[in-house]
Amino acid sequence: MMLFMTEDVSHLRALREAAGLSLRELARLVGEHPSNVSFWERTGKTPKSEVLVPMAAALGVSVEELLGEKKPRKAAPTGRALKSFAQVSHLPRSQQKKILDVVDALLAQQSN
Repeated sequence: MMLFMTEDVSHLRALREAAGLSLRELARLVGEHPSNVSFWERTGKTPKSEVLVPMAAALGVSVEELLGEKKPRKAAPTGRALKSFAQVSHLPRSQQKKILDVVDALLAQQSN
């Protein structure tokens, strides 16, 4: 199966760039060598099945969207926000609460 290719950029590359990840960062997040990710981007070939779920999670998309199917997407952190929230999840609960209080206050400010 081939990932959807646009005229200049593969679907995988477009998703990676939209997530704000470098090729090396994505490779590290999914436990693959950067040359494998580069190959999938250049050829449009589908990654190994065991890589699809972690890759979709790293990119903040569903496996269906990773494979090129148009699915409505829920708002979820991607790119830098995804990395930051992943790091926050490893902090002690008290520190997580403080960070979430700040985020909630900022979001409340935005909705006014």
